[in-house]
Amino acid sequence: MTLPLFFFYVFSAIAIASAVMVISARNPVHAVLFLILTFFNAAGLFMLAGAEFLALILIVVYVGAVAVLFLFVVMMLDVDFAEMRQGFLQYAPIGMLVGVVLLLELLLVAGSFVVSPEIAGAAALPIDGSMDNIRALGQVLYTRYVFLFQGAGAVLLVAMIGAIVLTLRHKPNVKRQNPLEQVGRKPSEAVKVVKVKSGQGL
Repeated sequence: MTLPLFFFYVFSAIAIASAVMVISARNPVHAVLFLILTFFNAAGLFMLAGAEFLALILIVVYVGAVAVLFLFVVMMLDVDFAEMRQGFLQYAPIGMLVGVVLLLELLLVAGSFVVSPEIAGAAALPIDGSMDNIRALGQVLYTRYVFLFQGAGAVLLVAMIGAIVLTLRHKPNVKRQNPLEQVGRKPSEAVKVVKVKSGQGL
């Protein structure tokens, strides 16, 4: 057994085990920690495959931003997970239906590669051996797929704004600042700081 094959089995075994623990852990904080472990092992698999850009993106974006942000949200919010699990059974058929559809799609993709292996090479671009992986990927993204790349960024921006708008809640008894009133106030309405000498106070 070669060394890359040994590391492949190690990374894949840990990734599968930690992925199972993500969906089976009762504590959401533990689930996020297992998710981070899954991302690290998936990054190791990408490094073995020669896709170092995807490995670094997986660690920087998903581990450094998404997973850690989700961990802080879970720890800061007072979420009653027992109450959330009460309605789990009524949504189970919908979840099973979505899972079956995704499984069929994966089987169709895998079956297409088995039936006609030339499909994968039909849309492939010639690889320049004198160029590293990151530079070649950047040239493809910003030349051939630049509109799709920018469109994906716009979709993510709209999704982020929509999530912020949907989760924004204004409580009636909470004091909030109005920037227009602050900028447009007059000097007579502001607090005047007076330097009073010792013994000459009001």
